[in-house]
Amino acid sequence: MGKVLIIGAGGVGTVVAHKMASVPEIFGDIMLASRTKSKCDAIAKSIGKDSIRTAQVDADQVRELTALIRSFEPDLVVNVALPYQDLAIMDACLETGVSYLDTANYEPKEEAKFEYRWQWAYHDRFKQAGLTAILGCGFDPGVTGVFTAYAVKHHFDEIHYLDIVDCNAGDHGHPFATNFNPEINIREVTQKGKYWENGQWIFTAPHEIHRPLNYPDIGAKESYLIYHEELESLVKHFPTLKRARFWMTFGEEYLTHLRVIQNIGMARIDPILYQGKEIVPIQFLKAVLPNPGDLGANYTGWTSIGCRIMGVRNGTTHHYYVYNNCSHEAAYKETGTQAVSYTTGVPAMIGAMMFMKGLWKQPGVFNVEQFDPDPFMEQLPLNGLPWKELHDADPEL
Repeated sequence: MGKVLIIGAGGVGTVVAHKMASVPEIFGDIMLASRTKSKCDAIAKSIGKDSIRTAQVDADQVRELTALIRSFEPDLVVNVALPYQDLAIMDACLETGVSYLDTANYEPKEEAKFEYRWQWAYHDRFKQAGLTAILGCGFDPGVTGVFTAYAVKHHFDEIHYLDIVDCNAGDHGHPFATNFNPEINIREVTQKGKYWENGQWIFTAPHEIHRPLNYPDIGAKESYLIYHEELESLVKHFPTLKRARFWMTFGEEYLTHLRVIQNIGMARIDPILYQGKEIVPIQFLKAVLPNPGDLGANYTGWTSIGCRIMGVRNGTTHHYYVYNNCSHEAAYKETGTQAVSYTTGVPAMIGAMMFMKGLWKQPGVFNVEQFDPDPFMEQLPLNGLPWKELHDADPEL
């Protein structure tokens, strides 16, 4: 049994806490902490397990984080707070001698810039301290990296083409809402597109490249090429890749709202002066949009996320598609959250399990695809995320 500190009490934190509480033989002592302790208390109450303690902490403040970590003495800190807070939490882990896991890479608050270099720079310090840092252990990034590593291990000698496809075919009933933190979500999907081809990054205008793709048991959905953080680590760790891209589905109504939000300046991340006070427009927008954690009750439909890979085995070209479909209704029934939170939170719990079992435990800073994918893949269907494979089917891409 291990002790784990979860930082962040949104939808993903809710799922992580639920799932950890379901395996007390692995996670014997759990603490859930966030800026607002009442959110943690509500999650702990909904789970109904005595193993979950709660605490208040400002994850921007290293001093507060180190004080909490020292008082609880966890084996692992699971960071499901905001990406801006990654480095502060990693600093606190180094100061207190505790290992670390997150689901999203660091980005500076003042700029929508998704890069692993800030966290990769911590490698030597974690290695010298004998601590493990596991980066990007959600679904995408996360499972998509594990899927890729699994494909390389079992089905290919070399992979040449990778397309990560992310479809949300669900309906939450709102004219416009984001499936996770609105500030992070809108920053992510409004940036320039970017993909890897022939040894260099190719940039596109936002949503410039799109086409309908067919998703299993869902059908055709218009899919847009965007940049996603796992591309950076995957092209580094699988250098045989000639091209790597990420596709995400958006409805036309969603994109219309997004364009209006940008056109009227509500997507701005720089502060403006309003009635004598500084406010950040996108943070104000977050306050008036539906809370992603409250979407689950009326969410219907499915998500479908996977990797479409082309490469060679024994001199022959093969196509391979590995994916998971997740029901919004089933996710809500189990954890009170929608499938986007569920598909991020379950892998975070499994990654923490891999660490606790000593299977993903190595001094330094690592992305998930650098570990053995097999034990992680075994746990996915056991914890609500069954996966399927298609061999040499129509690759579309």
